[in-house]
Amino acid sequence: MENNLVLRVVGKLLIPFILLFALYVQFHGDFGPGGGFQAGVIFATGIVFYALIFGLERARQAVPDRLVETMLASGVLIYAGVGVAGMLLGGNYLDYFVLDKNPVIGQHRGIFWVEVGVATTVSGVMLKIFYMFASRSVAGNAHEDPED
Repeated sequence: MENNLVLRVVGKLLIPFILLFALYVQFHGDFGPGGGFQAGVIFATGIVFYALIFGLERARQAVPDRLVETMLASGVLIYAGVGVAGMLLGGNYLDYFVLDKNPVIGQHRGIFWVEVGVATTVSGVMLKIFYMFASRSVAGNAHEDPED
């Protein structure tokens, strides 16, 4: 697919909108359908689409393995950090209302940061799985005997 001009042009046009839509789903999750899980999957889908069109190595240059692994850990830390912050402020684990003097604002703040953590982790996991399977496929094809 790397040599298909139409696919490359359409991909260059669509991928920014896919990533923008992931942000929309992330920030709209408080008010309607959507949230961290969906946004993370959509974001990862944009990167997978990029890899399918432009090749795995170019995708790994754009979003390197080290960044993907950092996303895995940092998303969990953000999620857990919101819970710990609630405990430090006198509430239970993941009690959002203590995150601000106004409980409603505290709820919104807590939910927002939990959803950011979920989106970060889900996106990282999806990309890690894709990178692992795509690398295996590329490596497996390189060693096949053409006479088999």
